Amino acid sequence: MRQYFALSIIALILTFSSCRTDFDTVASSGDLKFSKDTVYLDTVFKNIGSSTYQLKVYNRSKNDISIPTVQLKKGLNSKYRMTVDGMSGNEGKIFNDVTLLAKDSLYIFIETTADITDANPDDFLYTDEIQFDSGANLQEVALVTLIQDAVFLYPNQNPDGTKEKIEIDGKEVDGFYLSENDPTNGNELLFTNEKPYVIYGYAGVPENKTVTFEAGARVHFHANSGLYIGNKASLEINGTASTTDKLENEVIFEGDRLESLYSDIPGQWNSVIFEKGSTNHSINHLTLKNAVTGLEFRSPLNTIEIKNTQVYNCVEYGILAQNAQINAENIVINYAGMASLSCVYGGSYSFVHSTFNNNWSGGSQLAVNLSNSLAGATPETNPLTQATFNNCIIYGSATNEFNLDKNASAPFVYQLNNCLLKFGSTSNSDYQFKTDTEHYNNIILNENPKFYNVSQNKLNIDNTSSAFAKGNQAYIIPTDILGITRTSPPDLGAYQSQDFPK
Repeated sequence: MRQYFALSIIALILTFSSCRTDFDTVASSGDLKFSKDTVYLDTVFKNIGSSTYQLKVYNRSKNDISIPTVQLKKGLNSKYRMTVDGMSGNEGKIFNDVTLLAKDSLYIFIETTADITDANPDDFLYTDEIQFDSGANLQEVALVTLIQDAVFLYPNQNPDGTKEKIEIDGKEVDGFYLSENDPTNGNELLFTNEKPYVIYGYAGVPENKTVTFEAGARVHFHANSGLYIGNKASLEINGTASTTDKLENEVIFEGDRLESLYSDIPGQWNSVIFEKGSTNHSINHLTLKNAVTGLEFRSPLNTIEIKNTQVYNCVEYGILAQNAQINAENIVINYAGMASLSCVYGGSYSFVHSTFNNNWSGGSQLAVNLSNSLAGATPETNPLTQATFNNCIIYGSATNEFNLDKNASAPFVYQLNNCLLKFGSTSNSDYQFKTDTEHYNNIILNENPKFYNVSQNKLNIDNTSSAFAKGNQAYIIPTDILGITRTSPPDLGAYQSQDFPK
């Protein structure tokens, strides 16, 4: 009897379900809703695939519907490709009879790979539309991508199928040496502002050669790539002050992901390495961002001049110098996983009107680290003959943003004059900022410089800052990092104070 009752219930359920129309679809009537009416796929380099972008499609009706076609307007010739609710359709271009349940939605994911020749020659935009249905029920969502032409620099392929290599730190890495007479690119040792450059692997500068970057040059490094200045090679960066927010005259080093999502993501490429024995380096108006280590110096033969340079968002160090000789002015460094500036294994350093900040979240990061030793080195120590900071700001989110790592077996000479410094209280004799006049003069301790917007790497100050008009005229650099004339007495740091935009 119980078995008969159960079978009756099942039969009843089947009877009622067979009468329902919920699972029957009706034709689309052109009433789809979309999460956006235009999908902007950001800027991509020619023939380099974009990131994946999302469009959500809604069915607000009470009926399950069938969309006869979802397709790209340019059909199989389109440079865009899609997946629709996980389906690949006909080459990712055309989809037939797509079902969308009542009060539900589906996801479309879009990518593109296009050449500069595919774009409109007037504005370099490549466009298409996603079409839903046709005729009176046709609905469209526009797709827009800016295609940028570029010079691509990469290792050649050897006859055995392996990639060209160069040696760094005794190891072979994917890389190549820049040529003055490349059959495709011409003089690769001169980076102009005519087109951006995209580098794969390490681009090496040959012995006795100089790589030069003209004002406005843009260099994009792929993952695990960098620039290697080898023995007896030189680097010259000739940026100049810009007059607009486009930084039209700045030389910019960054990753090759152009989407806004990646604009401040650390670690997208490796580093600029200055090998021991490299020589005659000058850097002016460089903005470097999103590397593992920004500038890495290894005992150059003569003094490096660095002016008006910004380094942001590095996984390890903004500038790492080992027994180097550096004269620098108007430097700004922010966000580094270990230290914004780390000068180790001795050397000689002078920094004037510079801003060293570190707001990296977590860890034991520093703004400035000084040391005359290096683990594993032979000898282990080298003299720190000079480390001078004049009219500088050393600040950040940690309690202590300044560190002295002294080894008594080698000289350790340093001095801070007219600097704003963040450091917690201590009884250590190395950090007596008010009484140790041999090493510290006119130190402003633990006062907020009131940077404009640290998270956006805008370390400008206004006249409410504790760094306002606290500099020493004897150390003044006449213009700030933006080319603005400094007043007297000067402000501390790399920026002349201005009213912030409202």
